[in-house]
Amino acid sequence: MSVSVGAEPSRPDRARATRTLTVTGFNHALHDGYTDVIYVLLPVWQAEFALSYGMLALLRGLYAGAMAGLQIPVGRIAERIDGKIILIAGTVLSALGYVFAGLSGGVIGLGLALALSGAGSSTQHPIASAAVSRAYGAAARGPLGIYNFTGDLGKAAIPALASILLVIMSWQHTLLALAFAGLLVAVCIALWMPSVGRGVESQAVAASHRQGATGGGFSWLLAIGILDTAVRMGFLTFLPFLLLDKGASLPTNGFALALVFIGGAAGKFTCGWLGQRVGMLRTVLITEGGTAVLILAVLALPLAPAMVLLPLLGVMLNGTSSVLYGTVPELTPPHQTERAFALFYTGTIGSGAVAPVFYGLLGDALGPPLATAATAMTALAICPLVVVLARHLSGGANARPAGT
Repeated sequence: MSVSVGAEPSRPDRARATRTLTVTGFNHALHDGYTDVIYVLLPVWQAEFALSYGMLALLRGLYAGAMAGLQIPVGRIAERIDGKIILIAGTVLSALGYVFAGLSGGVIGLGLALALSGAGSSTQHPIASAAVSRAYGAAARGPLGIYNFTGDLGKAAIPALASILLVIMSWQHTLLALAFAGLLVAVCIALWMPSVGRGVESQAVAASHRQGATGGGFSWLLAIGILDTAVRMGFLTFLPFLLLDKGASLPTNGFALALVFIGGAAGKFTCGWLGQRVGMLRTVLITEGGTAVLILAVLALPLAPAMVLLPLLGVMLNGTSSVLYGTVPELTPPHQTERAFALFYTGTIGSGAVAPVFYGLLGDALGPPLATAATAMTALAICPLVVVLARHLSGGANARPAGT
């Protein structure tokens, strides 16, 4: 494809750009759904294998850790191989991981299969984001927002679908059905997605090698992103168990997760709008403070009112990330934006792998309610860090995030 990152797509290329966005959107929904359907399966695996909360969190962490740790290497491979081929291979690998998980007879095989599936999903964020950016050039901001939104659709739809399938079939057959869907998406990429091309702009690569890493502002932003992800993943790890203690059924758990993820999708739009009007500092203070209050409310309330709060909690949990992602370009030189996003994705997804293990061990020691309360305290701990970060932004305390 001839469109460069910094140029508007010509009229003949617009259809190709639309196909790229459509196919990568379906792929994003699949992989994000693969990632979060694990939350629905954690109680099932606990009953099947008599696992502790720490071991359950480790299973989740194997998937997220493989996905996070391989993103930067995947980006380097994409400099030599067409990104379309990498996307196909990664999607097939993710689907095969779920095939092996469904066929596994023990927790070791299950863990290895989840790690394999996570390795396949490591291709999705860096390659697909670059594909959309190349397809739309300077006009990529809006399409990238649509691409990010499709991931939230997958987070809402696939866990809900899995919770229904678990009622009518075993968890093993449920995973095989999800794997079949992944193979279909891989076929769609092969048939309809245009070529992505190899690497990034040579000038950007050369400049990134000549200049140092991003400054102190980015370090604060990365730290906030890591903690924000830890709050989200820690809370979601315990949510199914909290609701089961309140009397929820397995389908209710799936519906509850869907409510959180639907709220999260709305949060990306809501908080982007809010950030433009009140600034990054105030927006993040609102979302993190609201997250802490709502987590504690879900802990204290009975099932029905807790379920009512879940969409709003999803807005707060996920809304911060949209503001943080939009702030990355403001804190990095233009030629280092790709590298900065790769580091940010790796750090936040890595946090998604490690944080559930930490909170899971805390849950084993103190119980799920206190471990969940600890996630609320982590959200509050982000607030002073945001005040420090605001000093590094061009607009100071009222700085508005770029690109929201």
